[in-house]
This record gives sequence, structure tokens and C-alpha cells, in this order.
Amino acid sequence: MSAFDLIVRGGVIVNHAGRGEGDVGVRAGKIAAIGDLRTASAGQVIDAKGLHVLPGVIDTQVHFREPGKEYKEDLETGSRAAALGGVVAVFEMPNTDPSTTTLAALEDKLKRAKGRMHVDHAFYAGGATDNVADLVEMERAPGCCGVKIFMGASTGSLLVQSDEDVTRILAAVKRRVAFHSEDEYRMRERAGLVRPGDWTSHPEVRDAESALMCTRRLLAIATRLRKRIHVLHVSTADELPLLAQHRDVATVEVLPNHLTLAAPEAYERLKGKAQQNPPIRDAHHRAALWEAVRSGLIDVLGSDHAPHTSEEKAKPYPQSPSGTPGVQTLVPVMLTHVAEGRLTLERFVDLTSTSPQRVFQLAGKGRLALGYDADLTLVDLAARRVITDGEQASKARWTPFAGMTAKGWPMATITRGSIVMRDGEITTPSVGEPIRFLETL
Repeated sequence: MSAFDLIVRGGVIVNHAGRGEGDVGVRAGKIAAIGDLRTASAGQVIDAKGLHVLPGVIDTQVHFREPGKEYKEDLETGSRAAALGGVVAVFEMPNTDPSTTTLAALEDKLKRAKGRMHVDHAFYAGGATDNVADLVEMERAPGCCGVKIFMGASTGSLLVQSDEDVTRILAAVKRRVAFHSEDEYRMRERAGLVRPGDWTSHPEVRDAESALMCTRRLLAIATRLRKRIHVLHVSTADELPLLAQHRDVATVEVLPNHLTLAAPEAYERLKGKAQQNPPIRDAHHRAALWEAVRSGLIDVLGSDHAPHTSEEKAKPYPQSPSGTPGVQTLVPVMLTHVAEGRLTLERFVDLTSTSPQRVFQLAGKGRLALGYDADLTLVDLAARRVITDGEQASKARWTPFAGMTAKGWPMATITRGSIVMRDGEITTPSVGEPIRFLETL
């Protein structure tokens, strides 16, 4: 008779072995057994009959706005949204106020997170024009997931638009560097194409060529320096063949938004709530992104959760800010694509668990396997629920997917053996801890 802290019993386990019915035994926050545990006892038992048991979903791109913009979001509310959405861990972005460009700012975020965040977490160091020496120290610090560089769509010193500055940063740091790849020079030249009040002009100002030009520049620098990069929220058909030729240096992220929404319909229906950077583009680009998912070119799925208030989003274009909430809807939106045959459940696991572990070298996370953290996302593939604004835990209280009938729903979020969310309720709050990385152990 084995005693476990927790047994997840009778679900369909989806992992490296494929999928099959079985039990997961948890001891001291780790996966201690997988198989038939009918005769074993446990302090807690979850009956997972009828559910699929996935490795915990990891969202490697969120903006939780703290410090400085807590009226939009904070670490508690953002992580609450994550847990309710079946997400066990998040990587948070550096464009807060102040920006996360010093070791002190990074340590401040980790301190704010302690005892307040409901899921595990790591924070990006913001690459700036004036902090190269700091980045070398920051990327080695516990709780840092790496360096993030904005080549477009940022402000102040966090905007690193020249090849010279990008080269200085990439040459100095050791870990994989994440990039927002849009060509700031071209977008400034195209600013005159803005049609005030008309959001359909957003993808014309920030056109596909802006993304392609920047990604081409970036890949040339990374290849020359032999440095690893991660190209965030790729949105164009044009970039994909180029990225396929540079698999030795580049990994690729795509967002549910770019896989689900399309211009001009999204802008006509949602107006400012469809506005993000890079923009929602037409169906031709969306189809190419799906082909890249199927071919294995896309490594990682992130939400780019970037909340703004409804009042801010209601301002006429271009006064309306770019960014949409997404961490709570990532799982149901993508399970809907699974139900509709656009990707397999195994590929979803690859994009949200296996590949984040591989790309970012997570220690003990991203696999449903013995000895790994007991991070599990339990989903009901048969559930049919309408996504609503009212159920969103984000302070924004809206989602671009409101009104969509989701085909599949997260039923429980388990982080290191703690049942953080069950049936839409936070059951074990504030258990989030910093994520550990193999490169900085």
C-alpha cells in the first residue's frame, strides 16, 4: 500500500507515451508514480474520469503590468486568470513602469510575487540601449527567464531598433533572447497611413513587410554571432520560409489570436479590442501560420496577455492602445481548434509544455514524467461553454473571444502538487514559486 499526497485517478493521461487511461501519484510536489494506483492511498484524490490529464500548460509571454500600471492588471489578478485558464506557470514581460532593466527591478518583481501569485513564474530582463552590463548579471539571476528585446512597439530605452544595439546585447548575453520583431524605421515612415477612427488601417501601418524586414535583420545578426533567439508572436506568411532556413539559431512563437482572428472582420466587429502588435492580419496569413503549426515550424504557443481597460480600448484609433488579455482563454480557444481538427491534442501539449521546456531549458517542468514537478492541467474535451467577459479574472474584464462557444475547458490546475484551481474556483491560493532553469542552476 503506497501513500501519496495526491492521486489523480482514472483520467486519460497525455504524455511522451501517447495517451491512455491511468493514475498519477504525487509526493512532495513531484510526480512519484504513473500507472494503475487503484490499491494506493492518498491524502487527496481527484476523480478524473472523463477528463484528459495534460502536462501543465506554460504561458511564456504575459504582461501583468506591475509595477506602475496596476489599474490594468497586477501579479495577483494576472496569475488568478492564468490559474482559472489551466495555466501552471508564466513568463512575465519587462515593459512595466519602471522597466525591468536592472537587477534591483527584477528582484523587486520576485518579492512582489512571493505569497501573491497563484502559479509559478519567471520574469524577463528588458534589453535596453544602456544596460548591457546589467543584462549579463540579470540573466544569471534566479527567477529570470532570459532577455527580451523590443525592436519595435516599445518606448524609451526599451526600444532597441538599431542593428548596432541589438548586436551589442546579443554578443554580451549567453541565454536565448526573445524578440519583438517589427521594423521601427519602416513603421514610422508609414505612420501617415493611419486613418483616424479606422482600426482596419492598423495592419497597413504595421504591414507584413515591417515584420519581414526586421526578422531578416535579426536572423542575420544571430547567425553571424551564433546566438540563440526566440522570435515572438510571428504573424506573417512572409517570415515563415526565412525562419525555416534558420532553425539552428531561431525558435518561433505564435499566438491564439493570430490563429483565430482575421482582418478586416475582427477590426469591424471588435474595433479597438482587436488592436495588438503585431496586428491581426488577413486570412492568408492565418492559413500560413496554421500550416507552420502542422509542419512543426512553430515551437511555442504564448498568449501575449496584455490587458488594457475597456475605456482605453474605446478611444478612437490610433489613440487606443495595442494589446489584448489572453492567459485565461488560451486553453479553451486552442482546445476548440483541437475539436475542429486543426491540431491534435498531442501537438497542443508540445506547444504549451514540451517545447517551452526545450526552448527555455526549464528545470523539472514541462513533462508529465517521474521526478518532474507535479504540474497538471485537467481538461474536459466534451465541455461546451460560451466564453464571457464577466468570467474574466483580469482587471480588464473583457476578452476578444467573448461570445465564442469553446469546445473543451480547463477543469483543474495543479502546480507542484497543489490543486490551485478546480471547477472554476481558486482552491489553493498564492502557491506560486520562481521557475528554475537548467542554465542558471
